[in-house]
Amino acid sequence: MKSTTGRRIAMRKPSEADGAAMWKLARDSGVLELNSAYAYLMCGKFFADTCVIAEAEGEAVGFVTAFRPPARPDTVFVWQIAVSQSQRGQGIGSRMIRELLKRDACRNTRYLEATVSPSNAASAALFRKAAEELKTGCEVRECFPARLFPGSVHEPEWTFCIGPIPTKR
Repeated sequence: MKSTTGRRIAMRKPSEADGAAMWKLARDSGVLELNSAYAYLMCGKFFADTCVIAEAEGEAVGFVTAFRPPARPDTVFVWQIAVSQSQRGQGIGSRMIRELLKRDACRNTRYLEATVSPSNAASAALFRKAAEELKTGCEVRECFPARLFPGSVHEPEWTFCIGPIPTKR
């Protein structure tokens, strides 16, 4: 797929070498909570099977970090998803989710979950669209109330639970 800038977008698994680029995309997103650079390095090294890099001409323009919760092997939890400002509005977020669900590591996924803060309208729309594309439901419920977050003011986080996902997709 080519972007509106004419650059071909490729999807692949990350490596630890992508950690800095993922950190920068999260920092520049304007809405994601920035994790330590170490967390993104760990995702690239130890969770590559459930993470995605969107790349244009060797440059990371998007990422998904995700994992399978150990107590729920039928679920993939999307920790973060980001697309560079220059590439937004082109369906790259949706493509990364589809790529994630096609992976062998996600073959038996029945539920896709993510937490989204109330001010992150783009992510809320993305996950609702994913449910629509997968022809399934999207249940939204409170996950982490604001009072659980220490330090500065933090919005609550709402769980978006998409599923059950059809086994043939």
